[in-house]
Order: sequence, then structure tokens, then C-alpha cells
Amino acid sequence: MAIFNSTDGLPNFNKAVLTIGTFDGVHLGHRTILEEVVKHATETGGESILITFEPHPRKLLFPDKPIEILTPLNEKLEQITAIGIQHVVVVPFTHEFASQSAAEYVRDFLVAKFHPASIVIGYDHHFGADRKGNIQLLNELKDEYGFEVVEINAQLIENAAVSSTKIRNAVKSGDVAFAANMLNRHYSLKGTVIEGAKLGNTIGYPTANIKPLNAEQIIPGKGVYAVKVNVEGQTHTGMLNIGVKPTVSEGNALSIEVNIFDFSENIYGKEIEVSFVARIRDEQMFEGVDALKQQLGKDKADALIILA
Repeated sequence: MAIFNSTDGLPNFNKAVLTIGTFDGVHLGHRTILEEVVKHATETGGESILITFEPHPRKLLFPDKPIEILTPLNEKLEQITAIGIQHVVVVPFTHEFASQSAAEYVRDFLVAKFHPASIVIGYDHHFGADRKGNIQLLNELKDEYGFEVVEINAQLIENAAVSSTKIRNAVKSGDVAFAANMLNRHYSLKGTVIEGAKLGNTIGYPTANIKPLNAEQIIPGKGVYAVKVNVEGQTHTGMLNIGVKPTVSEGNALSIEVNIFDFSENIYGKEIEVSFVARIRDEQMFEGVDALKQQLGKDKADALIILA
């Protein structure tokens, strides 16, 4: 397995079997497509290659529209290579690259850089300036450049598109259990532990305040969650709140705070990863700190049952 962050100096791949896409989330729909690529490479004695782009093309082409991603690049690469894709090429997406005509994209990028034996692609995939390139163009050029075009089943493409939308909506609404079913894993968020108000220490539920590493990654909806927390390679259980803490603070600043069960180490400044297992309840305002503390006891009991 190899990851390339440029198209400069690529090796001469053996019977390269290419596919192209963003594959955000690497969910079950994506996995089915990638497994098809691996299968085709195995059957033809070739090497499986996935081409993806950084930054996300929409960020460059539509800068006024916010990007909401499910999986930061490094995590996405881990998921892709775990499926069996042998090589991932992360292509810097620039205005110059985006301005290539569809024919130039095929000739100067796909053929010149990868010398593909097969291109595995969906019926609705578009490329080149103004997205004028498509599978029909590849079929017109395949004999000239000596590659095979393998069309991905339309149902697989539609399932992948629907799943991406469903997963994003599920995460934003807080339904992380439903999202996990489509991702085939718990939705996770990496962040740095930062200083907070430390109120939790005074009521017996100390929390680690998390600043997400990737500002473009979707934050689950407000509420209290049962979570697993990875700290320096060790997995712990806990409960996490996303919200504005209406009982103890004023304003609308969103915070992400996790209470790690049976844990007392100082982890300020350290990177942790939180995996969302299930949503316990909505964020709510209580009459006072005592009522909040009582509810936190119930939340912990619920979280322990879920995590068990």
C-alpha cells in the first residue's frame, strides 16, 4: 500500500485499475464500489488505484458554500487502504487543474500519469472544465489510448449518493446510531483538549473541552451522547455534551465537553478521538446546578448501559 500526495514521480503501475472520487465517509455504499475495483484488479492481475483530490473540489469551485465533511483526509485514507486499495493518489486540486478540458484531463492526466489498463467509473461521473467529460467520452477515447472502461452499477452509485446525504443529515440531527449503521463504524471526531470553565470539577463530573482538529467536519447535533474516547492509544468510556450549556452559561457559543469515566489524568493540549455510540437526550436547561448534577448521574447510568 502506498499513498502519493502528488502526481510527480509516480511509479509505473502494473495494469493500473483506476477509480476517481472524493469518497467522503467511506461508508457501505463506497465500500461496495471500492471492493469492485479491488476485485477487477485481482481478476486482471493489475494494481488498484484510487484518485482523490485535496482540497475538496467544491471548496475551490464554490468558495461561498461551506463544506461539510464526514471524514478528514488522513482518516479517509486509512479507511480506503483497509478495504484493499493498493495505492491512493491525492491530487492537489487547483484552478489550473480544474481548467483542463475534458480531453486534456484524459490525455494529460489520466493517461500520461497513470497509463491505465482499466478505468472503473460511474455513469454520472463528470470531469474537466465545466464538467463536460463523462463516461461516454471515455468510451470514445478508450481505443485510442488503450484502456478499458468498466461502468459501476447505477444502483451502487445511487446508494452511495443517498447514503452520503443520509449520513450527513443523521449526524447533524444527532442520530449517530443510524449513521453508524451506514458507515459500518461509529462516527468519530478528533480534537485538542483546551481549557474550559472547570465547573464540572466542582460537581463531580470533570470534563475535557474539545476543539475539533478539522473545522470543516460535521459536528453532531446538540445533546448528550454515550461515547468512547481514545486517549494516547487507550480507549475509555464516557458521556459527551454538545451545546451552549444553558444552565451554567450565557450566550450561544457551542462547546463540546466529554466526561471520561474513571479518568483523572491531565490531558490539556493533547489530541483525543471521540466515537459517538448513541444519543442519550436533548440538551436542556435545569433549575440549578443541583438539578443538573442529578441529571448527569442519570446520564452516566444510561451511558454505561449503552456502552456495556
